[in-house]
Amino acid sequence: MKLIINGKDRESAAENLAALWQEETSELDLPGPQGFAIALNGTVVRQVDWAQTPLSRNDRVEIIRAFAGG
Repeated sequence: MKLIINGKDRESAAENLAALWQEETSELDLPGPQGFAIALNGTVVRQVDWAQTPLSRNDRVEIIRAFAGG
């Protein structure tokens, strides 16, 4: 389905936010989503709710990773 991820039109097979996070970070070989936040249509979704948060065509998703330092 078509989604807008971090401002770019993308196609995704993910059905929920957890699957989208895995899809988007698969190349990073991360142990888990620690340090990440996801906003769906302008609302931040708690990590514990990602698997139960479905995606719909044309949703706007922002995936943000926190970094330490300055």
